[in-house]
Amino acid sequence: MKIGIASDHGGYKLKLKIINFLNKQKYEVKDYGTDSEESVDYTDFAFNLCKNLINKNIDLGIAICKTGIGMSIACNKVKGIRCAKVDSIKDAYCSKNHNFANVISLNGTMSFYLVKKIIIEFLNSSNSKEERHIRRVNKITEYENEC
Repeated sequence: MKIGIASDHGGYKLKLKIINFLNKQKYEVKDYGTDSEESVDYTDFAFNLCKNLINKNIDLGIAICKTGIGMSIACNKVKGIRCAKVDSIKDAYCSKNHNFANVISLNGTMSFYLVKKIIIEFLNSSNSKEERHIRRVNKITEYENEC
């Protein structure tokens, strides 16, 4: 599985830890920047991550900024992206299982212990086969296509 990861300056340090962790877990990781703690616009990196997901260069994405909010908002502007701002293991599970998220957004100041658990839950969860979840996600896609 190929995992894409992107951050702004506020998520840079956590991004490096996540890349190292995922590499040790034998995931292929594609880093879409940034490359330092110098101030940058999170939107540039969110859009690059999402473009590569839509183009099938990666299977899932992880976006990180200081709060996780900006990255989440930017990612969700890209057609076909379902990004969830995740703060707990339960959020990670539900974002994938109930909402078919293909990107998670994280707070750059979260504990790395929790982040590892969140990422593993997200990567190991699958989209629900329940009709109610499928119906709801299909409504999101249909509305997105109307706009």
